[in-house]
Formats: sequence, structure tokens, C-alpha cells
Amino acid sequence: MGRFFRIKLRLRRFLRRHSWVATIVRSFTIFSVAFGGAFGFISGALSQHSGYDPNTFAIGVSFLFALACLWIVTLGIRLRLMRRRLRTIVMHNEAMADRNWELQEAEQRASTLFEAQDDLIVLRDLDGLITYANDAYCALAQIPRGELIGSTATLKVLEQGDTALESNGTRVYDQKIEGPLGPRWIAWREGLVRNDAGAPAEMQSVGRDVTDRTESERALAEARDQADAANRAKSRFLAMASHEIRTPLNGIIGMSGLLMDTQLTPEQTTYVKAVKTSGDALLALIEELLDYSKIEAGKIDLEHRAFALSGLIEDITELLAPRAQAKGIEIAAYVDERLPMQVTGDAARLRQVLLNLAGNAIKFTATGGVALIVEPGIWPNEISFLVRDTGIGIAPEAQQRIFREFEQADDRIARSYGGTGLGLSISDRIVKRMGGRISLASTPGAGSTFEVSIPLAAADTGEAHGFTAPDLAGQSIMLVAPHSIEASLISRRLQRWGAQTCIVSDANVAEALLPERSWHTVLIDHTLGPPAMETFANAARIHATHRIVMVTPATRQDLSASEAAAFTGYLVKPLRASSLAARLTASPEIVAPSLAMPSLVTPSLATPSLAIETVAESAPTAPAAAPPHKGLSILVAEDNEINALLMRSLLARLGHTVVITTNGEQAMESWLSATSAGTPYDLVLMDIQMPRLNGIETTKQIRAHESGGLAGQSGRRTPILALTANTLVEDRYACFEAGMDGFLIKPLDREKLEEALAGLAAARHVAA
Repeated sequence: MGRFFRIKLRLRRFLRRHSWVATIVRSFTIFSVAFGGAFGFISGALSQHSGYDPNTFAIGVSFLFALACLWIVTLGIRLRLMRRRLRTIVMHNEAMADRNWELQEAEQRASTLFEAQDDLIVLRDLDGLITYANDAYCALAQIPRGELIGSTATLKVLEQGDTALESNGTRVYDQKIEGPLGPRWIAWREGLVRNDAGAPAEMQSVGRDVTDRTESERALAEARDQADAANRAKSRFLAMASHEIRTPLNGIIGMSGLLMDTQLTPEQTTYVKAVKTSGDALLALIEELLDYSKIEAGKIDLEHRAFALSGLIEDITELLAPRAQAKGIEIAAYVDERLPMQVTGDAARLRQVLLNLAGNAIKFTATGGVALIVEPGIWPNEISFLVRDTGIGIAPEAQQRIFREFEQADDRIARSYGGTGLGLSISDRIVKRMGGRISLASTPGAGSTFEVSIPLAAADTGEAHGFTAPDLAGQSIMLVAPHSIEASLISRRLQRWGAQTCIVSDANVAEALLPERSWHTVLIDHTLGPPAMETFANAARIHATHRIVMVTPATRQDLSASEAAAFTGYLVKPLRASSLAARLTASPEIVAPSLAMPSLVTPSLATPSLAIETVAESAPTAPAAAPPHKGLSILVAEDNEINALLMRSLLARLGHTVVITTNGEQAMESWLSATSAGTPYDLVLMDIQMPRLNGIETTKQIRAHESGGLAGQSGRRTPILALTANTLVEDRYACFEAGMDGFLIKPLDREKLEEALAGLAAARHVAA
């Protein structure tokens, strides 16, 4: 069947190509049939023996006519079918023609688009010969398309950029090309394409002119470099300005402190205090300006270390307590016990923010107090720090403005309270840098609440809680205090521990409530006044197991013997949670010792509760270090005469032997002489910026001599502390890299200096 179909198909193709042959064959066949039929019919009719029968003849003719009609009908049907097929073919040919026209039009549009666009397009075969190039490429190459096609011409490259390979195999790179209008940067994308089936692949290169973008990027990079250089110059200027300001300021504050230790008249004491207060205010202003400049330069680096959350908050309240108590207001803290004891973050920056907010709250509060509350935030691992006060409040129109630089609520407040208007701006930027936010809710005349929300994850240090919360379920505790700030926070904590609390502001009302139930503890605020406090305490003897008076460090010494005898113990405000827990769980005293001079109570005479209180309350305020058994031999390298005199006076008062040098070369010679003589210095206090040889280079030389096995050293390493007015992080790193053991920032803090020397003396004593 297939063979017959192929023969038929070939025959049709032949006849379609040679139509005259088909015409001849058809004409001959028709003539032969007609002639043969007619000849046979006539011959038979004229023959004598034909047996002509008209009926039979008529039947035959009719039959032939029927066949002819059938043949004609068949031809008509076939012709109709052929016409229908012909119409279908014509319609198909018209559709094909339209499609070809559309394809030609699309090809023309694509070609026009390729030619009109600014991108460079060039195709090369595997031999590198150009098979196609658009007008943009020809214009950049300055060669006609006819000459480019079939050639290996390339563009002149002035500079080659980096090359990258994408995952789909496309190669991307930049080139600086020489063009008719000057050098141009072209971003190329190259990849293999196959235009015709069966044809070999070609390399298609599409280039885009990115000269403007590249020049903009380079301009931005240059601007960034210039900004970085300006920031570095500003940092150097700030470091120099800080050094130059702190150096005389160190003399002002230090000398005024020494002068206050001498015998002065009341008038002279007032003047000296004014000088020291002005110096401290100037130092605070310098610190704010330096912090602001660091933030502007983006040089705030955050630490991620574990720290105790409750300890940080309680340290802040104790640090600010003297300022609040001097104004006659309260300050108290509460840390929600649902929070982890240890969290990971930058404790120093968090302390800076909270000190600024709480310090402002104290400054703008005349009555009432300040509360520092720490609670879980609204998001996981988020902690909210609320600083709430009962101060003057902030007007709604000023609540957003105060977070901007050098802005305050209004000029009247600026004149009345002072300040630069940088504290809140610095705090806001630090909080945002830590990934948190700061918000404000305030009502003029009613107070303000600043909320700082910061993500702080729990630290997995494996350490146990600082104290065990007591179980006070079913116990009744009365708080008698005229102010509600600290009392409300204490009540909140006691309720967390299961206690039932009652806050009373009047001593008479509290005394009337005593017989109503058995009280586990009564907490009495010393601000009630000695008579009311003593009367209530005596009345509470038979109703309360624990009778505890809450005092400030300044009023603790004011308790008389008769007043102290009525109480079983005392707590120092602001209260620490550990101290409160220890006091409530301690056994009550049978006979209370005198609280008038607690420093004279020896452990052997103290009852258990007093011993607990002594340990708990002495923790936040470390006692002054005991003077060393023997003074240290200290070398001081300081080029400023006033600061050198200050250091000599301070160290001499502490019982140390001091040698002063004014530059690094003298310090090096003195150190070598003392070491060679077998009497090495116990400590070197090294100023950083000195003439001839600065402190960094001097320290490096000392460490080099020590590592080289200088005679008499026997492996001994001389402690070196930097005396620096530079507070930038890179300056501190430079000190440590040079081999220094620590640094003291000018103006010198006498307590920090004493602590450093006491620790060194104790270490030397143990080593001896």
C-alpha cells in the first residue's frame, strides 16, 4: 500500500509538472473510447447477420446513457469536493501569507529595535568572525557594517574591569572603550546563542553604556573617601581638643579637690566648691560632645557580653540616689522577676542611656520621685526600661523636638535647668544602634515616662540566681511611708513573693491598723520623723515580728539609741531586692543593737539579721581600700607642670614615693637607672602625649628591654598605666598594643586612682 501510494504521488507530481502530457493522454483515451464504441455499433448495425433488435438496442442505449449520467454525476461530486478542498487550500494559503507577512513585520520591528537601541550588539562565530553588528556597535567602532561583517575587528580597550561568571554561564565584565566622543564605560554580557537549528552556536555580546553610572559611583566613592578623611580629621581634632581641654581641666578639678582637703574658711570652701562644680559641669559637657561626635562619625561599637540585669539597674539607682535625696525626692527601681538574671548586650551603653534619662528625671522633678521599672517587652527577648517621674512634664508639641540635637522643651526650661540638649539625642541614637526604640508619654505638670525597649537575649552562663526569693504566701506586710514611689515598688515586689501588703502614709492610721491582724513585717520610712517613727515602732512590738526602718546613707547615723531599740533592723534606700529578701527571711533580734554607729558593731556582737544586713548593704558601696603596708615606688611621666604637681601631691598623700619626669626620654633613663640599681619602680604612670618621646614609644622601649632580659629584671614586668585625655577607642587599643596594663582618663578620679594603687599594692604584698 505504501509503495502504491508513493508511485501515485510521484505520478501526480510528474503530471502536475507536465500538464500537456495529461491533456494528450486524456484526449487520446476519450477519442479511442468514442471511436471504438461508434465503430463497433455502426459495424454491427450494418452487418447482415447482426440480428438487429430495436428493443435490445434501446435497452443498450439506455444503459449506456445511464452509465454516462452516473459518470457525469460522479464527476460533478468530485468537482464539488475538489472545489471545497481548493477553497480550504486557498484559505490556508491566505493564512500562511498573513502569517508570513506578520513574521516579516515582526522581523522588521525586531531589526529596527536592535538597530535603534543604544546597547551594543555583536555576534561572532567560533572563529571570532563578526556575523552581525548593530548600528550602535558600528558607531562606537567607527567602522561600516559591511567592513565589520566577516572580520575579527575589536574595540580599543583602555581599562579592563573585573569579570564575573553567572550561574547560567553568562560572562559579565566592564571595559573602558575609546570612542568618538571620548572614553566610555561599557558593561558587557556575553553568552552562547544558536540562531538556526543545526547551525553552530555563536558568541553574542551585548554592551550597555554605563559611563554616567560608573562616574557617579566613582564620584560617590571619592565623596565617601573625602567624608572618611574629614571624619578622621574631625576625630583627630576632637582627640587633640579633648586632650588640650582635659589637661588643664585635670589641674582645675584635681587642685580644687586637694584644696578642699586643707583648712579653709567657710567663704573659701564655698568658692572652692564652686570651682570644682564648674569643672565637673565642664567635664560633663565635654563627655556629651565627644559622645555626639562619635555617633556622628559612626564610631560607636557595641559589645555583646553577659551582665546581671538587676545589678545594673540597682547600681544606677544607688549612683543617682544622693542627687535625688539632696532634692528631697525618692528614687527606686523594680526589676520584674520574669526576666532572666543574666542577659547579653552592651551594659556600658545601656547604663549611659538609663543614667541620662534618670538623671534628667531627677533634674526636672521637685516633689515626688523617680521610678526605674524593668519589664518584659511586647516582643520575644525584648526588655522594656521605664523611667517614670512626677516632674514638670513635657508639652505635646515639644515631645518630638527634644530628641533632636541641641533641642530642649523651651527656652525657659533651658535657662532654668541648663544643659546642652544633647543627652536625649545621644540616648536615642544609642538605643537605635542597639536595635531598640525609645518613646515618651508625658502630661505637663504631672510627669513623664520614657520607655526604652531593647532586644536583650538571655545569657546562658550557667550561673545561679543572686538570691532566693522568699516564700511569703499568706503573710501580711505593712509599709508606712509618706511617699508612694518606693513604697509602691516594694509592695509590688512583695506581692510577687506572695505577701499581702498594705501601704499607709500616716503613722496614726498605721497604728490603728496594727491590731486588725498579725503582721509578719512592718517597714517604716525614716522620713516620717523620729517621734512618729519611734511611737509606731513601739506600738508594733506585739503585732509584728519584723520591724524594719528604711533610711538613707545620710540619715542612718541620725538614729538614736532609743529609736534603734524599737526596730529589729534597717534597710538602706534605695532598697536592693537581695537585701530585702535577706532581711525578711532573717530571724528577728531579741535585743536590737545600736544602729547609731553601725560601723562599730563587730561580727561577734551582731545578731544574725544584722550580720546579714551588713553583708547585703555593704556590697554596693565597697569600702575604701586599706592603705598599703608600704608605699609604692612610682615613676610619673607628665609634661604638664600643674598635672605633675597634682600627681605628686595625690600620690604623696597616699603614702607613695614619686619621681617626676617631663618627657619620654627622661622617663626611659630614670626607669633604666632604677632597674640597673636593683630598685625597680613598682608602677609607671605614663602620659601619652609628651615631647621628644611620647608615652606609646616609651612603653614599647620598656617592654623591649624587659623581653630582652635586662639585668636585674629576673622576668619582672613593670606595670604601666596610661595617663590620657584621649577617650577614643583607637587610642585605648594603641595603649594596650604598646604593652600598657591599663589607663586612667584625665581628669583623674581620685577614687579610681586609689583603687588601682591599692590593688597593685595588695598584689605586691601577696607576691612578697
